[in-house]
Amino acid sequence: MAQFGFENDIHSILKLDMPISNAPMARWQRKASSSNTSALSGLSPGKSTNVSQSSSKTPSKTPGKNKKQTPSKMGGDRFIPTRNSNQMDVASFLLTKENDCLDTNNTAGNSDNQKAWSVSLNGYNIEDAKILHLGGKPLNAPEGYQNNLKVLYSQVATPASAKKTRYISLTPDRILDAPALRNDFYLNLLDWSSRNVLAVALHNTAYLWDASQGDIVQLMKLDREEDYICSLSWTKEGSYLAIGTSDCKVQLWDVENQKRLRSMPSHTARVGSLSWNDHILSSGSRSGHIHHHDVRVADHHIFTLSGHSQEVCGLTWSPDGRYLASGGNDNLVCIWPRVTGGSNGGSNESQSVRAWSEHQGAVKALAWCPWQPNILASGGGTSDRHIRIWNVNSGSCISSIDTQSQISSLCFAPNYKELVSAHGYAHNNVVIWNYPSLTRVAELNGHDDRVLSLTMSPDCSTVATVAGDETIRMWKSFELDPVKKKAKERLVKSTNSVIHHSIR
Repeated sequence: MAQFGFENDIHSILKLDMPISNAPMARWQRKASSSNTSALSGLSPGKSTNVSQSSSKTPSKTPGKNKKQTPSKMGGDRFIPTRNSNQMDVASFLLTKENDCLDTNNTAGNSDNQKAWSVSLNGYNIEDAKILHLGGKPLNAPEGYQNNLKVLYSQVATPASAKKTRYISLTPDRILDAPALRNDFYLNLLDWSSRNVLAVALHNTAYLWDASQGDIVQLMKLDREEDYICSLSWTKEGSYLAIGTSDCKVQLWDVENQKRLRSMPSHTARVGSLSWNDHILSSGSRSGHIHHHDVRVADHHIFTLSGHSQEVCGLTWSPDGRYLASGGNDNLVCIWPRVTGGSNGGSNESQSVRAWSEHQGAVKALAWCPWQPNILASGGGTSDRHIRIWNVNSGSCISSIDTQSQISSLCFAPNYKELVSAHGYAHNNVVIWNYPSLTRVAELNGHDDRVLSLTMSPDCSTVATVAGDETIRMWKSFELDPVKKKAKERLVKSTNSVIHHSIR
């Protein structure tokens, strides 16, 4: 019986069936009573309520509006979540007892018994009835949760101008042996065709390497051992290869049939540079003369250009075929107009459009900009070491930079609007420059001797370099992003369809 009496007492305490006589007033009751007292104290004797409200600092209504004002709720100083009446009663009781001394005899087992009694009597744990409850360890975030605002608290701010840059490998994608390569700065011994075939001259023999399949073919070999190949140049279609030799001749070869079509003598010294413009083949000689050959006719020599006093080691036609740029060992850069007609015996001579003498060393490195046909880049030798950008139309030097190294070859990389330079003494490396700012993008090191020539692959993703260490290295540094590559292919297909439609 005593046990049932004890349970009844506990039940009566938790249920709060009758008010607690000696309990202090709850805080929300104290707040409500103080608010009512302050409101009543503001009333002056003998004056109506309306007068006191009108004299208040804050008007009860917005001036100029007759809308009914929402009455303010008094007595609430914070938000209290919705609970049932039993929980509110228990919470009120716990608030009145928050300042009482804790029972030191309360053990962990006793607290467990109280929790069991509370659940059996009230249907919930009494601890859950607390309005504010602080304690315990914080809950872990659910798996996979990500805080989207965490960047706001980062100590290192991300610059607004930072852009995602491509990855450039500093090691070559492929290395080929080039034994018996002639280590001569003034020769042009490497060229890559539009059909993805790389031609290289090793002393007196010309070899072809198919980049698609990896096959190597010996195209030709000079009859005399003392003779050597000085220059190579593919036609635009990639079917024919022109070869300049040390015995003052220019040979034309059908690559598919591996047959020599003709041998064209006209120079008095070795032919160190070649460049095609449709059916016109231009050749530069050690004598300083440039000859134009029309390969369609028997009398091939149709024009002679005399502007250099020493060997012509750089020669290239502009993409639109309007101008021929030549560089020589006399430190000159000359711009020649397009050939308009033939002549008998090559007696006619043409005057250069531009002649620049700013370089202080031999100018072998020449490159036209593919997307700006009037822009020419030139590079000087050991005494100069400068890259200069020229505007052919105005004749002015747009910009220049000292590379601190001999420049042997230049080419533009259209995939990323960049300029690539090959260097000899003293760095023996390849440098990628941003155009037109001429800031360094990357340096490709690997050759043990000076880099003599470089050439770009037909898809403009890879550059091949040949050096005095008798190696050819492939640098796959300009490969397009797959998304950009697909967009470019779609553009090319649409352009071709328009061309075919206009032809029909």
